[in-house]
Amino acid sequence: MTSLPVSERLGSHIKRAEQALNAAKLAAVKPAGLTVAQYAALLYLDENPGISAAALARLCGVTPPTMNTVLKNLQERGLVERTPHEWHKNVLEITFTEEGRALTAAADLRAVRVERALAEEFTDDERATLAALLDRCVALLDSTRD
Repeated sequence: MTSLPVSERLGSHIKRAEQALNAAKLAAVKPAGLTVAQYAALLYLDENPGISAAALARLCGVTPPTMNTVLKNLQERGLVERTPHEWHKNVLEITFTEEGRALTAAADLRAVRVERALAEEFTDDERATLAALLDRCVALLDSTRD
């Protein structure tokens, strides 16, 4: 047997919470025809117009090849455009189309309901503590990677 029961592994609790959040978000954005990965990319694009695929991949926590697949699908649907950067011709800037902006806004209304429902389960102090604890988890785990 293992030396630490699954119920005592913080990673198991974090993973279950992440899976539940992703399932709830998928249910929220699916009516817009989006996946959670596509929604996340569009959400970060909204805050970073003209961002590159590599930078968007870092923000979304996925690999550049995965992001290129996400962007290819969004571009084929006419939700984003990829055009060469004015100064860096090897970099493609990503921008919304009108349809992409409208679809993102509609999906976000539903996704925000998930975030608000989650937030309402905690007091202001509990939310701040939870965020700080999760940030500590990220910092520790990032520091232990080779």
